[in-house]
Amino acid sequence: MELLTGTSFNRLQGAIKAADIRQDVISNNIANVDTPYFKRSDVSFESLLQDAMNNSTLEGRRTDSRHFVIGRSSMVPEPSVTEDQSTSMNNNSNNVDIDQEMTNLAENQLRYNSYIEQLNYQIKMMRTAVQGS
Repeated sequence: MELLTGTSFNRLQGAIKAADIRQDVISNNIANVDTPYFKRSDVSFESLLQDAMNNSTLEGRRTDSRHFVIGRSSMVPEPSVTEDQSTSMNNNSNNVDIDQEMTNLAENQLRYNSYIEQLNYQIKMMRTAVQGS
């Protein structure tokens, strides 16, 4: 029985982890807006997850952990933090745009809230299935 270990739950858990890491990265970018030579960082997760989901269309069902994985696995990629070295916003080679970072922060907060709502809904549905109405 896959109550909290199913594929959709693992993807949701990975998305929440990515949103948490993204929050730290954006906060660090904002904190260093006036630091000379600081280069902003960004977190990639959604595109990595989409690529992982699109790579294979056939997946075998494993009823035992000793079985071979057929097709794509249900593994969720880890979030990736990258540093943007290509741009410069100020004369001091800093490339943090405070307006863009605040927009990213608000977007990330909305994503995080929607992930938590989805998680709560899944847990509520499982609780209803186990306990009844």
